[in-house]
Amino acid sequence: MNKKLAILIIIASAAMMTACSSGLAPVAADAIVPTVVTEQTEFDTDDPAIWINTADPAKSLIVGTDKEVGGGLYLYDLQGKIVNKVTGLQRPNNVDIAYGLDLNGRKVDIAITTERKAHTIRVYTLPDLKSVDNGGIPVFEGEENRDGMGIAIYTKRDSSGSAIYAIVGRKSGPSGSYLWQYKISGNADGSVKGEVVRKFGTYSGKKEIEAIAVDNELGYVYYSDEQSGIRKYYADPERNDNKELAFFGQQDTKSDHEGIAIYKTGDSTGYILLSNQQNNSFVVYPREGTNGNPNAYKKLADFPVSAVECDGAEATSLDLGGEFPKGMLVAMSNGKVFHYYDWNLIQKRIDQGEGR
Repeated sequence: MNKKLAILIIIASAAMMTACSSGLAPVAADAIVPTVVTEQTEFDTDDPAIWINTADPAKSLIVGTDKEVGGGLYLYDLQGKIVNKVTGLQRPNNVDIAYGLDLNGRKVDIAITTERKAHTIRVYTLPDLKSVDNGGIPVFEGEENRDGMGIAIYTKRDSSGSAIYAIVGRKSGPSGSYLWQYKISGNADGSVKGEVVRKFGTYSGKKEIEAIAVDNELGYVYYSDEQSGIRKYYADPERNDNKELAFFGQQDTKSDHEGIAIYKTGDSTGYILLSNQQNNSFVVYPREGTNGNPNAYKKLADFPVSAVECDGAEATSLDLGGEFPKGMLVAMSNGKVFHYYDWNLIQKRIDQGEGR
């Protein structure tokens, strides 16, 4: 047995003991072992995003939140090493990435995170993590419930150019306008501003809405209404269409519906992965829908992972070189870490229809 494999087996065993001691379902004996486990943050990891280095995908980075007052954003390389960070934020929760924001005549990539206790979203350039938001963009102004949690970025590209929108969720809010959508754009001084352009989103009232994911190519936004299911809407605010398109996965989790990741195998095909949090597994649905209906979703698999009580997740199908030729799934795990899973390992479980 090589040294790296032995270390990962020890990590998986530790995860199993953690789950058992916390009263969660134990990590399954046949759970997928992470290919890489990141270095630890100071407090409590929550949500990852993947920044693709278009010049050299093997040098892509993972952005992750450390969710606590005093926490921040961490940048990891594909070996799990911390290469940069910004700390001292007021409970940063979720994070997402946009490419090519026009900032005073130059194109920059950005990471946007919710700063829950400050009632703001924070914007940082990548990969240097330089703040460009003048201390934060206020969210849910005028509302009683302003604690921002989930966030996902929709980038609309058409013949007139591109526009970047942040879809933000919160700890609690009214059904029908639980999520607010902000247009993100640059000021003349090189800073970033946000303008409310839409309020939408049905809410069951059972727990909260945190995990949000956008499928840019198909133009959809998905979010987890915890303990209820996954809801689907159009992502483009200019459609003026706030009708719910789908509400699925209602009976497919042990308790909480959590992190959502989208893995693309083609222009319109692939998988939607949902963290079955208290089961330490991921439920899989077809990205394109079922039987020709883009708004019908049949469970394809429910495979176990070594990540314990996963909150946030992200996936890419791009060849990142090295150990991730078909991309990866990144999953938060208890223990102040993120797990990187080689997609080839996951595809095998999906093909087997595991847990269907």
